[in-house]
Amino acid sequence: MGKGKEGEGTEPGLCDTGLFSAGLEAAETPIIRDWWPPWARLWAAELLLSQDVELDLQRSVQAVLRELSAQAPALQSNRGMWRWSLHKKVERDPGKSPMLVRILLRELEKAESEDARHIIIPLLHTLMYVLTKATGITEELHRRTYAFCTRLLTLPAPYCTIALDCAIRLKTETAVPGTLYQRLVIAEQNLTSELYPYRERVFLFVDPELVSPSVCSALLLEIEAASGQQTPEACMRHVVSHALQAALGEACHAGALQRKLLASSRPALEGYFHAVVTAVEQMAREPSPSREGHLERLEEIYCSLLGPAVAARGRCGGDSLQDEPLSVPLPSPRITFHLWTDEEQLWKELVLFLRPQTQLRLSADLEALDLQGLLPDWELARASMLSTDSGIERDLPLGADELLAPGSPEAERAGLQRKGGIKKRVWPADIVMPGSWDGPPGLHRRTGRPSGDGELLPGVSRLHTARVLVLGDDRMLGRLARAYRNLRKRETQRFCLTPRLSLQLYYIPLLAPETSVASRRSELGELAAFLGRADPWYEGIVNSLCPTIHKLAEMPLSLDTSQTVDPFILDAITYYVRMGTQPVYFQIYTVKIFSGDLSQDPAEDIFLTELKVKIQDSKFPKDSFSPRRRGVAEGPGAELSICYQKALLSHRTREVTVSLRATGLVLKTLPASDTEVSGPTLCTPTAAPDTDHMCLKVSVTEIVKTSNLAGRSFSVVTNTFRTANIQIQSQDRRLLTLLLDKDSCRTYKDVVRFEVAPCPEPCSRTQKSKVLGLSSHQQEMERNKAKAKPLLIPINTFSGIVQ
Repeated sequence: MGKGKEGEGTEPGLCDTGLFSAGLEAAETPIIRDWWPPWARLWAAELLLSQDVELDLQRSVQAVLRELSAQAPALQSNRGMWRWSLHKKVERDPGKSPMLVRILLRELEKAESEDARHIIIPLLHTLMYVLTKATGITEELHRRTYAFCTRLLTLPAPYCTIALDCAIRLKTETAVPGTLYQRLVIAEQNLTSELYPYRERVFLFVDPELVSPSVCSALLLEIEAASGQQTPEACMRHVVSHALQAALGEACHAGALQRKLLASSRPALEGYFHAVVTAVEQMAREPSPSREGHLERLEEIYCSLLGPAVAARGRCGGDSLQDEPLSVPLPSPRITFHLWTDEEQLWKELVLFLRPQTQLRLSADLEALDLQGLLPDWELARASMLSTDSGIERDLPLGADELLAPGSPEAERAGLQRKGGIKKRVWPADIVMPGSWDGPPGLHRRTGRPSGDGELLPGVSRLHTARVLVLGDDRMLGRLARAYRNLRKRETQRFCLTPRLSLQLYYIPLLAPETSVASRRSELGELAAFLGRADPWYEGIVNSLCPTIHKLAEMPLSLDTSQTVDPFILDAITYYVRMGTQPVYFQIYTVKIFSGDLSQDPAEDIFLTELKVKIQDSKFPKDSFSPRRRGVAEGPGAELSICYQKALLSHRTREVTVSLRATGLVLKTLPASDTEVSGPTLCTPTAAPDTDHMCLKVSVTEIVKTSNLAGRSFSVVTNTFRTANIQIQSQDRRLLTLLLDKDSCRTYKDVVRFEVAPCPEPCSRTQKSKVLGLSSHQQEMERNKAKAKPLLIPINTFSGIVQ
């Protein structure tokens, strides 16, 4: 065989490739020789480019891994940027997606072998996000990812929980490529589809009292800039293009397909969209979906869209430049911006979300659920009308129904039947209370399970998902907790949102940017700091957004929404609400407040993070609530009587009563250090609500009196203890001031006594009526059973609590 210096017209099989192949094997970076044939030079150039791309992606992945364990300030300041830049690289060049999937799989398998569990969940979330958006992923890569997830099922939670959810989704995606992308876009963009009727929406709440107007304006403009480019037509084109490219791979003529979809009219585009959705959903719902059968169906749609000639040229690899995969963007979810005005606003927005856009009134299945609380008063007004209908079928006029033969058995039975009468609604036994079904109580479902809530009521399923995202500090979370408790309380009376709505809560901390109040910032961000310690991926993605949002607010506003390119903040929010599926549950505490004025009824409120007690200078009258104790010496602070249940490891109840002089108290619900992350604040839905899972950390600033030769002196000592319930009363006519959740708008003054206990799950009227019909012993058992269900508020993170 001749070498053929020029090699014109020479095929690879007819050349002696030993010379240049030996040169490629001898060096890590191949050297392209001038005497190589053109096909060899092109092959070597592609190999060089592939190696450079792989090396670049590998560096980005390693940067993400270093970020997870970085303590250097230089890396801390750019947290979250590496993940964003990594996804942007494959979004701009979809051909890099398979290579990135291989790199991530290699790192995951390495972490599994080395038992480096702290990087498994972040890498797995990154991998699933790439698989959802990418096209051209081979079946072999899908199966390798699925096998890895099944191996994680032997690990404890949350690894097994997240792995199970990923494995279930990957099983469908392997057989029917493009299913995850299609379902995500249809639900988030509210596209009409009978086969996939699910709807999602992100509600972004910002309190104008806690967040500056510049931040609100910057976030609103960024959201509007993204939503203005996401028309329903564009989203339908994305779904069709992504499904065909994911199924056909290199046989799809992406350029011709994109031009055809852009030139199609709205009715034609809707026809293509529904044909693709029908093909994907029908195959995904089969017991054993076939990848080959799915390919045949989409090939038919592809040929009908482009024509047999163009489709055949694409399968034969006609134009290599046009056959390269085009980037199909994943639109950001539909986000609505809301200024927090009152606690009822959350309820109102959720109701409007359930209301169909084409109807002024609610749908019939919602009205059938006794939804008086959903409608305004004027819609509830009823006109009184005189009815002449006896309710007996035989009294109906002729022609009102099909006439039966006189004297027949059917006619005799019909004469004794009532038609159209009032029927008493009988709920199934397992849904008497919204918190009685499997999973966490109430609206919030267990998101670690496979998607789809099924039917909670006969014929009614949860087709809507509301993702409520709040921005602010601990004060905003306290207001959210009050709104959540009121919503749950209303649900026990009306029971209308729970059967149809899945409620997911998200939190992005937004603290004051001033450096002079650093201690105040750390004080107002205790819950965010706790979530960052519990979930390292939350710390890197969400907690790092605060300075970036403030930088965005300082930039000059631009009303031209078309100039927005790669919005980092919106992309980070989108990644959080999509991948943050593991909730962390926090106990809500109730406080009963007694005023010095005996004519006032006790007030009740709740708090989520902190209750601070201060001693006022004023005193209440001697004949008021509590008399002064004899022998109590005057001094700084106030004489307090504290009665609490001490938290013991044995879970036994031990009452402790002490009297001491103190200048203040602080009741905190959150652990203060890393060693307490899995401590008493948290309660898993399946765990027993023992005392150890509902503990307050009480810090008392006590005044200790000492006497010596120099006279009487006072020293300050801080005592701490844990408890689940506590009662505090002033003994020397000193009034107290209570501050809930560090919010100055939630201050109670002139307090003489207060009681703190875990907030119980709201009890429905049906349960109360059941208790009334029981014996005294059974009533006590039912009340104790009801008290054993605390009210927990879930905040979604990426992994939940990582032990």
